[in-house]
Amino acid sequence: MASPDTEVFVHVRIVLGMVVSLGLARLLLGSARLVQHPGQVKPYWVHLAWAFSLLLTLIHFWWWEFRLSTIGTWHFTLYFFIIVYAALIFLLCALLFPDSMAEYSGYKEYFYSRRGWFFGVLAVSYLIDLFDTLVKGREYYASLGPVYPWHIGLGIVLSITAGVTRSERFHAAFVIASIVYQIAFITGDYATLR
Repeated sequence: MASPDTEVFVHVRIVLGMVVSLGLARLLLGSARLVQHPGQVKPYWVHLAWAFSLLLTLIHFWWWEFRLSTIGTWHFTLYFFIIVYAALIFLLCALLFPDSMAEYSGYKEYFYSRRGWFFGVLAVSYLIDLFDTLVKGREYYASLGPVYPWHIGLGIVLSITAGVTRSERFHAAFVIASIVYQIAFITGDYATLR
């Protein structure tokens, strides 16, 4: 018979799977809508790059959360925190692809009009990522190396800056750097599940 903590982890994994699936569905449906109705709403490459970055984030988050199986004792606060973290990632997906684009001429106008919300949630998700990492233990935190705290700190600063600036160069550089970092981190550290 499974231990109570194993049963709790299975429950958490199921709930996380549902939230991650909703985020993934939002990204895929939003992207498919661009293909289905190419003349209806004008796409914007920076917006699409953030959609790709969030796709990587969702995949990475799901893989990363396997580490939750190593947590010995579960409690409601930890459970609540993990669900909030997943919900923030879903919210980022929903902010990228709204239910209606009727008020906007295209995704460029929409993206910049909602940048404060999007990057505010992204900044909070960096903070929660740090807490999530610490919950998995000091050994796990140390295994990420000295780059990890810099990644979190820089991510928060860049997100706050992105929330207040409309500079297309800044936004382009930020999303490209985000994608490159994620790909490097995933391929370098997660080639196998440790």
